[in-house]
Amino acid sequence: MKKLFLLLAFLFTPIFAQAQGVVSAADPRAAAAGTEMLRAGGSATDAAIATMLALNVVEPQSSGIGGGSFILQYNARTNRITTVDGREAAPMAATDRWFFDLEGKPLSHAAAVPGGRSVGVPGALRAMALAHKRGGKLPWARLFAPAIRLASQGFDVSPRLNNALIQFSGHVDPAYRALYSTPDGKPLAVGTHVTNPEQAALLRRVAKLGPDSFYVGPQAQKLVAAVNGAARNPSKMTTGDLAAYAAKDRPVLCGSYRGYKICSMGPPSSGGVTVLMILAQLERFDMAKLGKDNPVAWHLFAESSRLAYADRDLYVGDPDYVKVPLAGLLDRTYLASRSALISPDSTMPKVAAGTPVGAPARVRAQSQEVHGTTSLSVVDTAGNIAQVTTTVESPFGSGLAVDGTILNNELTDFDIMPEKDGWLAANRVEGGKRPRSSMAPTIVYGPDGKVRIAIGAAGGSTIIAQVAKALVGVIDWKLSAQDAIGLGLLYAPGQVAVAEKGTQLDAMIPALLGLGEKVQSAPLGLKANAVERVKGRWTGGADPRSEGVVMDQQGRTTVIKRVGAQPNRPSE
Repeated sequence: MKKLFLLLAFLFTPIFAQAQGVVSAADPRAAAAGTEMLRAGGSATDAAIATMLALNVVEPQSSGIGGGSFILQYNARTNRITTVDGREAAPMAATDRWFFDLEGKPLSHAAAVPGGRSVGVPGALRAMALAHKRGGKLPWARLFAPAIRLASQGFDVSPRLNNALIQFSGHVDPAYRALYSTPDGKPLAVGTHVTNPEQAALLRRVAKLGPDSFYVGPQAQKLVAAVNGAARNPSKMTTGDLAAYAAKDRPVLCGSYRGYKICSMGPPSSGGVTVLMILAQLERFDMAKLGKDNPVAWHLFAESSRLAYADRDLYVGDPDYVKVPLAGLLDRTYLASRSALISPDSTMPKVAAGTPVGAPARVRAQSQEVHGTTSLSVVDTAGNIAQVTTTVESPFGSGLAVDGTILNNELTDFDIMPEKDGWLAANRVEGGKRPRSSMAPTIVYGPDGKVRIAIGAAGGSTIIAQVAKALVGVIDWKLSAQDAIGLGLLYAPGQVAVAEKGTQLDAMIPALLGLGEKVQSAPLGLKANAVERVKGRWTGGADPRSEGVVMDQQGRTTVIKRVGAQPNRPSE
C-alpha cells in the first residue's frame, strides 16, 4: 500500500506542480498579498490587484492609487490577451504651456516636478476596476485586506524605502514625510516599524464603496483641493476631471522574434513598440552564436536600441490626440532598412529617426522619465496571467499626498517644450491627454503557441532596454528568466551608452570602445519581474538588484542571490 501511495504521488506531482500559481513582485510582503488571494481561490487578476495595493503601502515611493498603471491580462481558456490603459491624464485646463512660468519661460524638469501642476488624474484604481470586471473572481473588497492590514498594523521600513527617503524625499510635503521620520526629522532606519492610519482608512473606504468613491464626492474634492492649493506649481484640476476619467481598452500590440510572438502595451506607452523594434532589428544577427559574453552582441544591442529610441522619441504619443504610425514603425521592410544601418564592426556616427510609412512630421521629444515605478507578474492555477507595470513617476511622485497616499507627477512625462522649428511635438501637453510612457508589460508566446514568459520592468526609459535584453537572454541565450533579468544592461537611448557598473559589462568596456562605442560606467537602479513556463511548470524571476521575490501560492519563496548594495542605489 505504501508503494502504491508513493507511485501515485510520483505520477501526480507534475500535475500539482503545473497547477501552482506564482507571484513575482518587488517586495515580499506585496507578493504575499498576491499569494493570499491565490490560496483563497482568486484569479491572477485578483492576486495582481492585491499585490498592487500592498505595494502602495510598503513601496510608496514607486506606485499607488495616486498614480497609474498598464495591465496585460492573458485568458488561458481563450488564449487571448487584453490590455488596460490606466495611464494618468492631464486636466482639461492644461495647455501646451502648462509648464511655463509667469514670464513665459519653460520650467526645468526638476522645477516642474514638485507640487500640483505635475499631478495627472490618477488612473490606477480605474484600471484595477476594469481588470477586475474582466478577470476577477473574488469580491472587490477582499482584495484590499492585505494592504489595509499592512497600513493599519504596520510594516518594517525596507532598505530600498530607507534609501529613497534619504535621497529623494526632499520635495515631499512635511506632513507626509513625518510618517517616515524620527522626531528630529531624520528618515526612519531600516527595520523601523511604521503604520499609516490615514491610508488604511482611505483603503477601507474604497474597498467598501468601490472605485467611484475615489473619483467623485468628498475624496475627489480633497484631491483637487490638494493639487490646486499646492504651495508650489498649483494646478487647475477640477472634480469633473476626476469624474470623467476612464480606464481604456487598447489594442494589444504584437510582433515576432525568431518564431516567438511578443505582445505588449501600445500607445500611449512607447514601451511595446520600441521593444519590438529593437528585437526585429537584431533578428538578422546570430545573437545565439555570439553569446552573452561577446562584446559584439552588446554593441549590436546598443545600436539597435539607438535606432528604436530615436523613432520612439519622435513619433509616439497618446493615439487619441496624435497620429502614431504603428504599422509603419513595425513594417518588416522598414525595420530591415533600419537594421541595415547597424554594423558589427563599428558604431554609427550619428543616429536619427527614420521615416516609416504614415509618419507625420514631428519634433524630437524632450521629456525626462525617472525611476519611481514597479512591476509585477502573476500566473494562477488555471494558467491565466496578469502582467502589470504601475507608477507614481518620480520617487514619491509630486511630493503631495492625500490621506497618506502619494500623488503622481506623471505630467512631467510630457514634453515641456511643445514645439521646435515650427513643428508640434507628438508628446506635448494637451487637456485630457495621457503622457507617453516607457512601461512595457509583455507576454510572449513560444513557437508552440503557448505562453512562454510574462515580464515587465521599472526604471523610466531603461524599462524598454531591460525587457528587450531579458528577451534576448531567454530566447537567444537560453537563460532562465532569473538569469536573464540578472544580466547587466548596456543602455543606449542615444549616442552615449551606459554600461551597468558592477556587472559582466565592466570587462567589455575596452572592447566596446574599440568598436567605436561611447561608453560610461554607472549603476542603473534596475528592477524587473517575470513568470515563465519551463517544461510545463510555472516559475519566475525577480531582480537581484531589488528586494523582489518569486513566491508560489503556498508562500514558498525562491532563493535569489542579491547583487549590489541596495541602500546606495542612485535611483528607484
